[in-house]
Amino acid sequence: MKTKGSVRFMAHAAVIAALYVALTLVANAFGLSSGAVQLRLSEALTILPIFTPAAIPGLFIGCILANILTGSIFIDVIFGSLATLLGAIFTRILCKHKILCLLPPIISNTLIIPYVLAYAYHFEGSVFYFMLTVGLGEIVSCGVLGYLLGAALKKRMKNI
Repeated sequence: MKTKGSVRFMAHAAVIAALYVALTLVANAFGLSSGAVQLRLSEALTILPIFTPAAIPGLFIGCILANILTGSIFIDVIFGSLATLLGAIFTRILCKHKILCLLPPIISNTLIIPYVLAYAYHFEGSVFYFMLTVGLGEIVSCGVLGYLLGAALKKRMKNI
């Protein structure tokens, strides 16, 4: 019986990783997934740890793969993926709080990614400016889209 649970966990994680990659590639095709202003549609999936702990490795692995496939440099692959991992872990911890659970990925990306943009990519602008642009993108992706996704999934909780 334990094998069935672990297979289901791995399947959920794999599907979430694949969705993260696919949504990032769609956003990348429109020039939205990287740069000083980012709107990753895949970040809406950061709400999923409230529904399943399998979302934590799924989001982490999906972010690693998405960053590699979109041509991110090594430091971005590492720190961008760690920001997503931290956000996912703390979303799971806060899963009982309807609004607070939306904040961890917004905060982790807003605090980590601007340093990657400034010091790894050497984008023109200040870290504070990048915190503003990344933070606004995360509010839209994680806060607004994530909330809508979570509300839609909550109605179908029996089927998940």
